[in-house]
Amino acid sequence: MSSQDIPEENLPAERDHAHGAVGVADEENPFSDPGLPPHEHRIQDIDERAAKRSERVVALLFTVSMLATIGFIVAYLAIPNDKQIFVFPIGHISAMNFALGLTLGVALFCIGAGAVHWARTLMSDVEVADDRHPIEASPEVRAKVHADFRQGAKESAFGRRKLIRNTMFGALALVPLSGVMLLGGLGPAPKTSLRHTMWAKGKRLVNMNTNQPLRPEDVAVGSLTFAKPDGLEEHSEEFQTEIAKAALMIVRLQPGNIKDKRELDWSHEGIVAYSKICTHVGCPISLYEQQTHHVLCPCHQSTFDLSDGARVIFGPAGHALPQLRIGVDSEGYLQALGDFEEPVGPAFWERG
Repeated sequence: MSSQDIPEENLPAERDHAHGAVGVADEENPFSDPGLPPHEHRIQDIDERAAKRSERVVALLFTVSMLATIGFIVAYLAIPNDKQIFVFPIGHISAMNFALGLTLGVALFCIGAGAVHWARTLMSDVEVADDRHPIEASPEVRAKVHADFRQGAKESAFGRRKLIRNTMFGALALVPLSGVMLLGGLGPAPKTSLRHTMWAKGKRLVNMNTNQPLRPEDVAVGSLTFAKPDGLEEHSEEFQTEIAKAALMIVRLQPGNIKDKRELDWSHEGIVAYSKICTHVGCPISLYEQQTHHVLCPCHQSTFDLSDGARVIFGPAGHALPQLRIGVDSEGYLQALGDFEEPVGPAFWERG
């Protein structure tokens, strides 16, 4: 029975702290206190069998959460990275991503649903009204808070309903393992792979635009040409990984304009080859000024002098661009005479 079913004359005139309490309006307080509605017992409050059913539902949700977390771990370890499945209406997606998202979502949802069902059916639902009090708690208030906490713990049946407690602990203990497993997705440690590129002795320089090997006569004085290692194809799976380290820019200078001795020794007829990857944050360099022989990174304006060992003359880059030693093979094509001697790209790669 709700408060609406009780005749108004039977309602108590004034009860400040009890359910159904009302306040009478007067001159000092023109707004009456509507009070709290009468408390209505739930079926679980009066029927232990119903309470047991709710307990089993909560335990089932926590158990499903544990199974979903185990499924997450199994999916991460067992499903290949490149496996695709068709899911209507999404289409073709990664089987691993779908399985990980589904199992982790179920695990988290079941923990939340179990906690909500527990609170709504088994924990006390009695509303308690309390007067406002000063911010500084008095000893009496602190004692009351402790008493309320103990009372709440008692009413939650946390100690008595061991099935809920144990399955909840199991679900909460297992679900963090999902995050631990994701750490493996960061991939293997790079070790020394960032120190090496595809360039090696005998690798021909291939024009990025025409996909043809370069001859010295293909590079005009004052021009800027971009090259890649022979054998690196754009449709290959490793293209993006390898081009990020092996991208090359080629400029032809007058030999007399080259100031750095090592740069001159590593060039061929004034043709110099430098890494295209800026040593600041790894942006591709694409702007060349042929009068000054300067190249400019468009991201943060780091400027390098290609006539003087590609040293930094402006901007935040930490060190010069790595140079690739080049020559010509027996057929007259430009070729690398080895790999870069310094790590390509930002300075932090040196710690790879």
